[in-house]
Amino acid sequence: METQGSPVKKYGDSHHIEEKLAKQKEIDDWLPITASRKAKWWYSAFHNVTAMVGAGVLSLPYAMSELGWGPGVAVLVLSWVITLYTLWQMVEMHEMIPGRRFDRYHELGQYAFGEKLGLYIVVPQQLVVEVGVNIVYMVTGGKSLQKFHDTVCSKCKKLNTTYFIMIFASVHFVLSHLPNFNSISGVSLTAAVMSLSYSTIAWGASVDKGVQQRVNYGYRSSTTPGKVFDFFSAMGDVAFAYAGHNVVLEIQATIPSTPEKPSKGPMWKGVIVAYIVVALCYFPVALIGYWMFGNSVEDDILISLNKPKWLIALANMFVVIHVIGSYQVYAMPVFDMIETVLVKKLHFKPTGTLRFVARNVYVAFTMFVAITFPFFGSLLSFFGGFAFAPTTYFLPCIMWLAIYKPRKFSLSWWSNWVCIILGLLLMILSPIGGLRQIIIKAKTYQFYS
Repeated sequence: METQGSPVKKYGDSHHIEEKLAKQKEIDDWLPITASRKAKWWYSAFHNVTAMVGAGVLSLPYAMSELGWGPGVAVLVLSWVITLYTLWQMVEMHEMIPGRRFDRYHELGQYAFGEKLGLYIVVPQQLVVEVGVNIVYMVTGGKSLQKFHDTVCSKCKKLNTTYFIMIFASVHFVLSHLPNFNSISGVSLTAAVMSLSYSTIAWGASVDKGVQQRVNYGYRSSTTPGKVFDFFSAMGDVAFAYAGHNVVLEIQATIPSTPEKPSKGPMWKGVIVAYIVVALCYFPVALIGYWMFGNSVEDDILISLNKPKWLIALANMFVVIHVIGSYQVYAMPVFDMIETVLVKKLHFKPTGTLRFVARNVYVAFTMFVAITFPFFGSLLSFFGGFAFAPTTYFLPCIMWLAIYKPRKFSLSWWSNWVCIILGLLLMILSPIGGLRQIIIKAKTYQFYS
């Protein structure tokens, strides 16, 4: 590998560049995100649906009841539009430099804000989002399994949620060992179909029940501070419902790309399909659910619909299957980060054993946290504000401004600033509402009950 007359400089440089590149490539081929670039456009569609439509959709009617008709519809529609816009920005920025691809959110961050700062801005947020989602999904999965069990067999001995979370986690100890994004496309497709199914069940069964007697569309709490805090936390819930951006670049990284046919074509097609599906899931559930039950709706609409039994049991099972898929889609970038650190920084050999151990430890960790803190909804709007708002609503805009530097007061400039300001408001206000709800719930909470 000697190039002519290269003096052996200090130790770091003595590894020749070619060897270094070969090694890089070998590691990249092993890491989960960059391993396989053979995805079709519809892969991006269902990965996006799976990442986007969380079980958050089931709490939308509840969020509506805290917001009221006007603001509720406004927040839903605005979030849809803004997140679609920021998603478009991320898809565009993935390959804005010819011959280079930003395969991970933090790589784009590093390009926009500089090597060090980019990492410090993006990675903590992305980790909070992804690990947060994984923990919340552990809880959701466990609770839905429990509801399934209690619905199907109402006379059985009641088990604690803890056991159901463990049962749910057991699936992930197996599935987490699928090496990369393309290998979970089957899991993800199933999940995307499920999300459409249970959303349809949720609003279909609501229509079937009809508008309840004495339905009331007033605000839920009677006191003014109560109303204000509810409003904040509902904004957090809605923000959370649209957060799929943390895995967008990672999904796009799996699509093949050539100068004539860049990956943004198929990716954007997939995103549009995904967003239409998202609209079909979200709007009917939120609006019909609120319309039928008014402000007496539960924070999970499936609880409000306790009959017909078999249908609700089915819907809960669908939720479980979907959450299994979502967990994997969100865990993949985390596995990628963990494995990158292990291999590139700590110089472990990229082997199967390493991957096996690392991923099991991660799943065990999320399971433990989920069992310890299962107050599902309020944790959501708390984290929702801190990390979802930035990664979904305004980080892409700030990067866009930093990289493309649009003319002041031009349309692009305005739209970005509007998103940034709305996103900042979300980030500040929704954790306040979420925190208050956590405090109220924590008063009556027993550990490991």
